[in-house]
Amino acid sequence: MAVTITVRASATGDEFALTFDMPRVFIGRGEGSDLRLPDPSVSLRHASIRQRGHEYVIVDEGSTNGTALGSVLLPPQSPRVLRSGELFRLGRVWLEVKIDPLATARATPATTKALALDLVARGLAAQGEDAGPKLVVVSGPDEGKTLALTDAGRRYVLGRAREVDLPLDDPETAFRHVEVGLKGEHLLVRDLGSKAALLEGAPLGPTDVTWRSGQTLAMGRNVVVFEYPAAEALAELSRCADEPMRPEDAPPPPLRRTRRLPRPRRRSRRPWRTTPRARSDLSDRPRRPPSLAGASPMVWCSSLRPSSSSSASSASSG
Repeated sequence: MAVTITVRASATGDEFALTFDMPRVFIGRGEGSDLRLPDPSVSLRHASIRQRGHEYVIVDEGSTNGTALGSVLLPPQSPRVLRSGELFRLGRVWLEVKIDPLATARATPATTKALALDLVARGLAAQGEDAGPKLVVVSGPDEGKTLALTDAGRRYVLGRAREVDLPLDDPETAFRHVEVGLKGEHLLVRDLGSKAALLEGAPLGPTDVTWRSGQTLAMGRNVVVFEYPAAEALAELSRCADEPMRPEDAPPPPLRRTRRLPRPRRRSRRPWRTTPRARSDLSDRPRRPPSLAGASPMVWCSSLRPSSSSSASSASSG
């Protein structure tokens, strides 16, 4: 029997779900959690959902800010039965559980990490930060050039040819110098035959080598760095201490989503009208950013101070 856990963002209506088929699912901020919630109000190992016969129970694992089932705060290590469709809260974060024996998709460590990175990236984006992975030429003839790595399933080529993904002008760079591809929070990089690429001083070969965030690659006279602000912030969030909450800091439960039937389209009373009626541009209205807590931007631990290239200014607690 499978259980789907959905992170609910009440302010935006966004939902992020993973399905598990295991006897026990750990939820927390730590890297070893089956469902990882990058918010400092969530403990490293906050709660677990356990299968007990034909039902599931939720257990608070001794967290700092507690686990609430609806409006009831659960005592630590005291199992409570979960019903399909119920809402529960870990720190500031609201989640919904759905028990579905027919669900087929299963979460893996890779999808768990991808969801955590996406949540962090949304929090940084809400603060105006570019959180996605990218390559930046930090020194050399092509200093300042960047390449955003937006497609996880694609291989990117760097070199002097015009048709490559990051064309460089350095004459000491080969036409097709190196190839990179995103894998989780790291890059895979290999030499395409130039025999003149050094990752942190070590020469590359024709096989893939892991390129981690913050590491530099020397190509001819250029030095390229791999930056991934979301990955750096996620790593820092897994190291910081729990942030205690006050009772008034708990966000209200998200609204239930209801499906509405489309309204019938009204016929225009002026069929000769060819110019559309002027109306206000909804895209100019301010939007609430997506977040874990749903009512405010993502809350960072006070010790989170990424580098200037990927810095996220501390947000007020929500």
